[in-house]
Amino acid sequence: MNKIKLEQPKSGSRLALDTLKDLGVDTIFGYPGGAVLPFYDALYSFEGVKHILARHEQGAVHEAEGYAKSTGRPGVVVVTSGPGATNVVTGIADAYMDSVPLIVLSGQVAVPGIGRDAFQEVDFLDITLPITKYNYQVRDASDIPRILTEAYYLANTGRKGPVVVDFPKNISADIVEEINNPLLNLPNYEYTKYPNADKLIEIFQGLKNAKKPLILVGGGVQYANAQEEFLKFVEANNIPVTATLLGQGIMNVAHPLYLGMAGMHGTYAANQALMETDFLLNIGSRFDDRVVSNTKSFAPNATIAHIDIDEVEINKIVNTDIGLVSDAKRALDALDELGQVGGSYDEWLEKVQSDKKRAPYYYKKHKNYINPQEVVELVGEYTDGEAIIATDVGQHQMWAAQYYPFKNSKQLITSGGLGTMGFGIPAAIGAKIANPEKEVILFVGDGGFQMTNQELALLNLHDIPVKIILINNGSLGMVRQWQTSFHDENLSHSVLGNNDPNFQKLAEAYGIKHYKLTDPSTLSEDLLAIKENVPMLIEVIVSPTEKVLPMIPPGKANDKMIGVKFNDE
Repeated sequence: MNKIKLEQPKSGSRLALDTLKDLGVDTIFGYPGGAVLPFYDALYSFEGVKHILARHEQGAVHEAEGYAKSTGRPGVVVVTSGPGATNVVTGIADAYMDSVPLIVLSGQVAVPGIGRDAFQEVDFLDITLPITKYNYQVRDASDIPRILTEAYYLANTGRKGPVVVDFPKNISADIVEEINNPLLNLPNYEYTKYPNADKLIEIFQGLKNAKKPLILVGGGVQYANAQEEFLKFVEANNIPVTATLLGQGIMNVAHPLYLGMAGMHGTYAANQALMETDFLLNIGSRFDDRVVSNTKSFAPNATIAHIDIDEVEINKIVNTDIGLVSDAKRALDALDELGQVGGSYDEWLEKVQSDKKRAPYYYKKHKNYINPQEVVELVGEYTDGEAIIATDVGQHQMWAAQYYPFKNSKQLITSGGLGTMGFGIPAAIGAKIANPEKEVILFVGDGGFQMTNQELALLNLHDIPVKIILINNGSLGMVRQWQTSFHDENLSHSVLGNNDPNFQKLAEAYGIKHYKLTDPSTLSEDLLAIKENVPMLIEVIVSPTEKVLPMIPPGKANDKMIGVKFNDE
């Protein structure tokens, strides 16, 4: 391997920092400990990369996810060995499920202690093997530039995802005078960039011959930065669209061709269209079980085409008639080059748009409680639908997805596949750090809020004016909803009630503005507080029995929704 002599000797840690900076990394989220002290020593006088000290390693990794999801650039995390490393496992799994590019630098005990149960040693490579795109353990400081360059490339190409780089303490402290060739050395790494021409023509002809075409768009279009190409293709061919949770924002919710979110808590129009379509084109969605609750009854009349960057996803859940492995941007460009499909869909468009008008999302206003749906609607109005919306996981997450008027790609920062409670606060912080010019609003429940609220310490410290809207129903709301609906109303350990802390005093302890809203008659005026550009907590007391509706019961077909209200009834 070619050696390159350095102008001056450097430690492994300094090589790592220099390489990250050269790759374009501007922010690192982390938490120090014994095994990474050489790295933090090098960081002490290093310029050009900002370090955000989280208050818990799980907070650090979710902050990096918020940074990555809102920008498309890899988030970077540094944690120490042992418990420091294991505390980021949940975030790594979350990123893996949602195809989020992360680089996790984990400290490790010195090489002589590896495998001997040294203090704070865990086998982090084996622990993370099933939930990473790749992982490394550095055994030679001269390899650090190449390994980090490869890690960045792997995280951010093909189907994006997390990469772990494990740093033994002595390697990060070693001083080297020359490095091994830092260029990529990945002979077995391949991913399809260019779409197969024959498959493209099949899709084009399928759309041309269809009477009831439908496009399902997922997060893959976000990750490919293909919003512009997607809209161009859809509008040129006048094809209706539905989105997954992670596909929200790719299409303006007010667009006449947009039918709303598909799946368990999606719109009647979207789910009905999935059952009636004769040609379904899935771009960048993995057909997860929240969209496809029953594979046997899904899109029963349709020829199904699936475009995905990851070949593994084709035919994994839903049998596909036309599978195309490709980057979404290149596939859409190539379809556009074939010209307009030229199909006649007037009758179909009239039907799906009629369904959209006939059964919009609906809620009944309470007299004594604030409606959480109205909170989301008002926030959408006050931010003109332009804010980055972060959520935790639960009922509030679904209400945000249903009622916020999304307009832009990478606008919804949420935990999709893993459904990680505690994601919200740190992810919102990471998104705001990455996008200081944009408004960031967080919706969080009283359950998830208590899992990572120590990260509130960062808001004033780093001048991060995130507006936190805490939907407080005194319950683990989604758990309670399922217990009520499907478990004979056995509310087993889902009611929090008086066990909650005083959230107002907690906000006060962290020095952020705080409000508690209880009066539905003054809600519209009270929520204007979000217009002030400071960190704040707005606690909203809502009914403990409010449900997320409509809903597809588990295992049922997409047209078996409950809680649908028709305007003509």
